Amino acid sequence: MPDIDPRLIILNDHDTVAVVRCAIDAGEKVQIGDAVVTLMQAVTMGHKLARASMQPGDKVLKYGVPIGSATMAIAVGDHVHLHNMKSDYTPTYALTETGDIA
Repeated sequence: MPDIDPRLIILNDHDTVAVVRCAIDAGEKVQIGDAVVTLMQAVTMGHKLARASMQPGDKVLKYGVPIGSATMAIAVGDHVHLHNMKSDYTPTYALTETGDIA
């Protein structure tokens, strides 16, 4: 991809995600390849943004290897985390607002 926002880092050319180098607020624009997207939610340092569109079941690539699978459609620039991907290797646990494991 030709251009990447300096607040993002690509760990491997084959990655479908970029890692956020510093917090980026909702409403800010980021360039990912040819796309300029407006973030719908704030993303914190160390989290991932999609470099490529993904469909449910598509592998999420980081470090050049699959780290999990998309559980729903993901657009370029979307925050990629527990709400739209799952690990293919270990169970993914998240606490609900009531403290239950989802």
